[in-house]
Amino acid sequence: MQPHSRRTFLALGLITLTTACTSSPESDPRSDVMPGNKGPGPDPDDPARLRAIAATDTLLAAYDTALATAGAQTALLRPLRADTAQHRAALAYGIPAASVPPAPTTPAATPTHTPATLAALERQTAQAHLTDLGAVQPPLARLLASVATSNTLHAAVLGAPLDDQPTPTTPPPPSATPAPATSTPGTSLPALQNALSAEHAAVYGYGVVGAHLPEDQQRADARTFYAAHQSQRDAWQRLLITLGATPTPAAGGYQLPFAVTDAPTATKLAAHLETRLTTVYADLVAALPAPQRPAAATALRDCALRAHHWGAPDTPFPGIPEPVPTPTVTRQS
Repeated sequence: MQPHSRRTFLALGLITLTTACTSSPESDPRSDVMPGNKGPGPDPDDPARLRAIAATDTLLAAYDTALATAGAQTALLRPLRADTAQHRAALAYGIPAASVPPAPTTPAATPTHTPATLAALERQTAQAHLTDLGAVQPPLARLLASVATSNTLHAAVLGAPLDDQPTPTTPPPPSATPAPATSTPGTSLPALQNALSAEHAAVYGYGVVGAHLPEDQQRADARTFYAAHQSQRDAWQRLLITLGATPTPAAGGYQLPFAVTDAPTATKLAAHLETRLTTVYADLVAALPAPQRPAAATALRDCALRAHHWGAPDTPFPGIPEPVPTPTVTRQS
């Protein structure tokens, strides 16, 4: 096995990703989670954020209605409702308090919500967030993609099938003001190369995973996910070539984050790889120009669903690892 380069370790998440390795406020994951304008004047993203808050409030009210009569399902619904409340807090951060409608506090009288109707509403909310993906500035695009992914995970927990998920087509609504062109294909090349390196590592990692799984459904799933990562790797290579860049080649070998000796450690590796990739793709959403964000948002969603499949814990903000503190300061009008 050849000596491992820094890129080799980076792709497997053994050192801090280049997109988050500085200590400046702009690279603090919490700054990206709560992307409110800290300067004077209105934030051009506020209309999109208010739309996202409204959709989240509808979801919160539905959870409150369901919880009022949940009974044995309370343990299932409460964590999902808590995640949704965190989504609202992050979306509302920095907006003048007078501009944000109050959060729902009492259950609506109708309709009665079941896990199935809540799953459908989670998917609807995810699609609403993705619709604005191309009309906002990069930090909010990253947050919207992450929250939409969390909505999709909630739908899966509630029993929604995984083969028919919301797709981020991102046509901006007629009233939306397009975000300034803060990134171009050229400036996003490092993030694309990082995503390609991570996919090279994932393909290698799944080879290890499959070799330690029994010949059963788990190995079949590993083969399916291995092929998905090969396809995503090839897609990034084609895009980089189209942009006039030379795709980063795969390394000669990769250092695993821990020893893989049996089926439990193999599934742990698969969960690790997919979880690390969610961070790569959340960062890529912010790095890419608006027309290319849907591909990164889709990759973020798919990796989060695969991580969930392998038993990784779900988080309120997939791909954004820092916890979200309760906002205490709002921007002045």
